[in-house]
Amino acid sequence: MTTLSEVRSSRLLAEYGVPVLPQRTASGAADAAIAAAELGFPVVVKLCGYAIAHKTERGLVRLNVGDEASVQRAAEELLALARSDDGPVELLIAPMVKGSRELIAGVHSDEQFGLCVMLGFGGILAEAIADVSFRLVPLDPLDAEEMIDDLRTQALLGPFRGEPAVDRTALVATLLGLSRLAASEPQVVAVDVNPLIVVDGRPVAVDALVEISS
Repeated sequence: MTTLSEVRSSRLLAEYGVPVLPQRTASGAADAAIAAAELGFPVVVKLCGYAIAHKTERGLVRLNVGDEASVQRAAEELLALARSDDGPVELLIAPMVKGSRELIAGVHSDEQFGLCVMLGFGGILAEAIADVSFRLVPLDPLDAEEMIDDLRTQALLGPFRGEPAVDRTALVATLLGLSRLAASEPQVVAVDVNPLIVVDGRPVAVDALVEISS
């Protein structure tokens, strides 16, 4: 199995209608600062590569970076953390977004039934809540609606901490996009969208990894 870089993973998701953040890539600190200025501050800066799957655990993410000089410093720090076994690396720059609710979504392969789309609540309480639902690929709109209804913590989908209710139409579209990706790309064996942050009521993929058969 091979894991696509976050850049390639996000671009593939976008092709199938999954909402992702606008992104820029850079090979060096100066280019990263220019890219950040084009996107608008604050931004997130990450070190990405095909062999890097767990950026947060390795400290390869810088959040809420507020100006060009800070982006250059962050980029230099991240590039210095690259290891020989990471292979080719690049910097990923994206807008910094915030939301009180984090979802997780993806595609998983079940040994008995095949590919399934998954939806659940994420964030720091994801493991404790363990609130997830699954449906087999391909999904239709009713399947996607039922996945949302299956979640036990429904109150978190309504208005929350001054934010509007989750846009169910947008969330259904996201799930259908994941289903189309899985059905149309036979080499894809898994997709992990974590987190899928709710921003002003609409879900957006902040981090995504796609796994393909070698």
